[in-house]
Amino acid sequence: MEFNARYAVTGLFALVVVAAVFGFVHWLKNTGSFGEQTQYQVRFTVPVSGLANGSGVLFNGIKVGEVTRVSFDPQQPGTLVSVISVMKQTPVRADTFVGVDYQGLTGAANILLIGGSPESPVLPGQNGIMPELAADPAGSRSWTQNAGRVLGTLDELLGRNTKRFDSILAGLERMSGGSATEEALVFDLPLPNDFPPPLTEKNFQVAVSEPSLVLVFNTDKLLREVADGAIEPIQGVRWQDNLPNLVQARLLQSFENAGYASQVLRAADAADPDYKLLLDIRRFQIVPANGPRAQVHVLARIMNREGAVTASRAFELSTGVEGNARTADAEALGKVFRQMAAEIVNWTIAQL
Repeated sequence: MEFNARYAVTGLFALVVVAAVFGFVHWLKNTGSFGEQTQYQVRFTVPVSGLANGSGVLFNGIKVGEVTRVSFDPQQPGTLVSVISVMKQTPVRADTFVGVDYQGLTGAANILLIGGSPESPVLPGQNGIMPELAADPAGSRSWTQNAGRVLGTLDELLGRNTKRFDSILAGLERMSGGSATEEALVFDLPLPNDFPPPLTEKNFQVAVSEPSLVLVFNTDKLLREVADGAIEPIQGVRWQDNLPNLVQARLLQSFENAGYASQVLRAADAADPDYKLLLDIRRFQIVPANGPRAQVHVLARIMNREGAVTASRAFELSTGVEGNARTADAEALGKVFRQMAAEIVNWTIAQL
């Protein structure tokens, strides 16, 4: 008898443990807290990413419960219905804001309850039906959904105002010296070809440096002098390159045309030249004096290996602009440069 009684006590203990485990699981599933719970039904009219059973419920940032069920409304396919279980003392009222709080970039979602006025009534359950809360659509979208809506709105705005934005861009381009209505014509500086035979008895090496100039000339735009000495770009035309680079390149080609291709180099290509040809562009523009005229003023200096200036000369030439076509200004400046380039080459060779 004593042996059977011992087994009976052991079996009874096992049954109590199993029942306690089942009770604990039931408690976790239905309440999840040591306090008394109140359930609410939350209705969403926009998609909610990351919301699932077990998601937290926050009231003013403090966790007060969790989501116990997430489902669809068969009668309204665009509606999402969730059931939340929160601590009974949570002051959920008729005007409590309901939204979704997304945690960082992971997309984990918590239902967020915020405030409510003290005068607003507490939501009671009626006839066993859970009180219902309507979520605010604006507070229920994720940051990616909001970004998509903003981009969509921006795209619609741009589409409706395309002509206005085009006008604004055209104005900005005109202010910066560009042309919004026509393609700019590109011009080169012409080269002189009528040179005397090269002087074979002279043996020297000359490095042509990039011209120095004031900032306004460091551009590929043709320039016009207007009232009070101000300078503005000429619309619809431009040079092939920035003016200092173009002048240096065409002067080198002018020396080549004169027969001195092996003796005249760029300053960057000559390690230790006998001489350097230094150029300073003072004027390279259209001026209004005596009718529109193309005027070019360049100061040339020759420096020996010791750094002493052995010769210098100012070259200043001008010619009238013929016609009103937008090509006339570039053609006039090119004509003046071709004559000046020939004079600079002949003068440089004579000094050496």
